[in-house]
Amino acid sequence: MALHLDNAGFSDTLVILGAAGLVIPAFARFRVSPVIGFILVGMLVGPAGLGALTANAPWLYYVTISDPASIEPFAEFGIILLLFSIGLELSFRRLWGMRRLVFVTGAAQLIASALLIGVALHLIGQNWAGAIGLGFALALSSTALVLPLVGMTGAVGRGAFAMLLFEDLALVPIIFVLGALAPSADGGWQGIAGVALKGGITVVAMYLAGRVVLPRLFGQAARTKSPELFLAASLLVVIVASVATTAAGLSPIVGALLAGLLIAETEYRSEVEVMTAPFQGLALGVFLITVGMSLDLLLIAANWLALIGAVAGVVAVKAAVTFLLLRIANTRRGVAAETGVLMGSPSETTLIVLATAAQAQVILPSTAAFWQTVTAIGLTITPLLAKLGRTASRRIERAPAEIDIAEDGPGTVVIGFGRVGRMVADMLAVHAQRYIAVEADIDAVSAGRRGGYPVVFGDIARGELVDRLRLTEARALILTMDDPVLTVRLTKRVRGVAPHLPIIARARDAAHAAELYRAGVSEAVPETLESSLQLSEAVLVDLGIAMGPVIASIHEKRDELRQTIRREAKLDREPRIRRVRRKGETAG
Repeated sequence: MALHLDNAGFSDTLVILGAAGLVIPAFARFRVSPVIGFILVGMLVGPAGLGALTANAPWLYYVTISDPASIEPFAEFGIILLLFSIGLELSFRRLWGMRRLVFVTGAAQLIASALLIGVALHLIGQNWAGAIGLGFALALSSTALVLPLVGMTGAVGRGAFAMLLFEDLALVPIIFVLGALAPSADGGWQGIAGVALKGGITVVAMYLAGRVVLPRLFGQAARTKSPELFLAASLLVVIVASVATTAAGLSPIVGALLAGLLIAETEYRSEVEVMTAPFQGLALGVFLITVGMSLDLLLIAANWLALIGAVAGVVAVKAAVTFLLLRIANTRRGVAAETGVLMGSPSETTLIVLATAAQAQVILPSTAAFWQTVTAIGLTITPLLAKLGRTASRRIERAPAEIDIAEDGPGTVVIGFGRVGRMVADMLAVHAQRYIAVEADIDAVSAGRRGGYPVVFGDIARGELVDRLRLTEARALILTMDDPVLTVRLTKRVRGVAPHLPIIARARDAAHAAELYRAGVSEAVPETLESSLQLSEAVLVDLGIAMGPVIASIHEKRDELRQTIRREAKLDREPRIRRVRRKGETAG
């Protein structure tokens, strides 16, 4: 069948793929978040953007989305795949370990935010039923935007995920509560109980069936060695699980999350994650485009003051509630502040709740339209809130730390406390050498201090911290951070004030080592060279080549690297590039 250029689906697909393949890389080049890029594309190509001009310029039909409703199912599928990928990264054991954060802190955050927003709306004239509905709608935060921005493994990501998970689970009860509050409600509370019972039975049945069926299904797909069949099986599981929970009255995202959790318990988790990732990314991009299309710039311009006040009020209330609850849960101030600001904007599910509230006649259609615009603006500024939260966190965590330095100086100073810095610290401790470590990652600092290491938080790029470390009195300075530019800059600065201080630096390769020698380090240790030589030695020996010629060639290559670094750094001596010798070997 011929596909004509005026086919709406064809032109819409062209716009979406054009955004993903052309526009987003351009935004990335200028270090603009892809999230903002997709939303701006939606604003540009939507009915309130260039789409409004198609009557006067028909050619714009081919670069705009003519039927926004037609791409909404694909956008919803993006959210479903996101929850599926979240489930893949979890396990039932980890989820059980988070139960307090999910069902205590998460529940308190949702209820407290909803009540405060609802009371505020009632005070400005909204009836109680409408105020409660709007409060719960605006208290929700965006899973689709927050988790891709911060992940789930860091301190901020763990807290945000716990609260977002409870909100996703609470979505269906919220919708039923709104139905119970409707003027014509009949049996709304009984409906909640019925859905809870059916949903519980469905989830248990899916869990038991999944434990038996999924390993066999993916095992059979893997035996065919067909990537297409494996992908089809993965998407089939997601869709069936989502349909099952939807049929039980729950949200489809609950089924997607459960499907991910079940697959995470199998050996096929990594392959499924890799196969579905491109679909998830593209579908989420479509969702963000629909968010951008919902923004009407003329409407925003006409009501800009009220809209700004509404967005600011919602963000402020939710940020404050989240911060206080996380502090009660013994979360660090910086992490609590960043999580609070990040969770401040409304959610994509807010639009669902608003539509339900309007349909139940709990709020007026005009009220729903106003708050839908507020929600779209809130979703648009979520990446900006994430950046603002990170800035606030750094300012809070960078409060001057007490650096305990003995009267005779700091001993050895280790800059960077990742895997390399920790190993250096362990070896210094074995030989009873006094040291202090400085790290810019507060999570690494906290973990180190719990392990008994003398590590302090600090950004070594700041000049005042270098002065406070009293490096002129130190015995040695060890630079282990994986930042070549900062390592060179710091070396030059320290060498200017401490000309005789031994400075040993981690180098990325031979060229970086030569640059460090020119900057003034005493020794530069290329991290990749020796491991590459040892890897080459192991491969050659396993290939059956005699040990003698292999060792000779390794020594020859090591000497060649020494001479390269010496020549480029213009040293009057050979740099140290060597390894611990085996018994019977001569020095290389």
